[in-house]
Amino acid sequence: MVPKKPHALLLWMLVCSGGSTEAIEPISTSIAVGMAAALTGFLATYPNIFYYFNECCRPEWISLNKTGLKVDLDRKLYGQHIASRIILKAVSGFMSNDNPKKPLVLSLHGWTGTGKNFVSQLIADNVYKEGMDSSFVHIFTSELHFPHASQLETYKSQLQQWIKGNVTNCAHSMFIFDEMDKMHPGLIDSIKPYLDYYDKLDGVSYRKAIFIFLSNAGGESITQTALDFWKAGRDREEIELKDLETLLSLAVFNNKKSGLWHTSLIDKNLVDFFVPFLPLEYKHVFQCAMAEMMARGHQPDTSVADQVARDVVYFPKTERVFAVKGCKTIESKLDYYI
Repeated sequence: MVPKKPHALLLWMLVCSGGSTEAIEPISTSIAVGMAAALTGFLATYPNIFYYFNECCRPEWISLNKTGLKVDLDRKLYGQHIASRIILKAVSGFMSNDNPKKPLVLSLHGWTGTGKNFVSQLIADNVYKEGMDSSFVHIFTSELHFPHASQLETYKSQLQQWIKGNVTNCAHSMFIFDEMDKMHPGLIDSIKPYLDYYDKLDGVSYRKAIFIFLSNAGGESITQTALDFWKAGRDREEIELKDLETLLSLAVFNNKKSGLWHTSLIDKNLVDFFVPFLPLEYKHVFQCAMAEMMARGHQPDTSVADQVARDVVYFPKTERVFAVKGCKTIESKLDYYI
């Protein structure tokens, strides 16, 4: 990236800050006005040049690539027909609405290695030009950001301030909460007002923000349903959202070890979609291994992918139907075979 020249830097500050004089303090208003006037000719000559200097909360940097998201979900997410369909419809519907009534709230559930984190990345990659590196994408991990139960009240206050500050900076902010099953119960309720149907709270509108919760909670219910279908000789693609959604929301709501335990977010129906991620089978682990080889620049080797997929742990032990860790360990296992 080309370093900003002084006049371009000020221009970026003026444009990306929305013209707020607070955003350019301690420059005095008179100096700012004078410099802005001097830049008028520059802006008239190069009307779009400031878009290339640094990331802004503008459509040039934030807009949905619906085709890209669909292609990524179809080609890169394995074994998750329910999740793919929900994510595409939910995100595309929300991003195409210029005046949503509330933020988009997605709660992703399933065993480890089934694609929850990966889907969050795909959403970010197709909404933000900078993807997961965007300054408008924020990740909270329970054990890193909220480790001590004794500081719960402090965490609540900090979380509210973090979200308020970032949404004030950019209405189209995305917040990803990983390890919700390890979060202290009650903490997430502190942001309940931000997810509700309010035009503004203290002058700030949260309606264009996206909140994504990732959790292993409810994974047992999802897996049991998938196992029941398998035992009945039914194809996994026959499983529909209606077979899981109510069961999943109840399982999460009543799980005392989950950060969503008895949360008002569920009780007040503020979660737009509970998205189930099904346990992965051998064929999906095989696809993950092939994709990882391609990502490393290697020629995909079916024999290697087969060996890697066969060596992961499956359950039930005798039938070996579902991979216990999904595709979680594929990257490290390939180091052994390649």
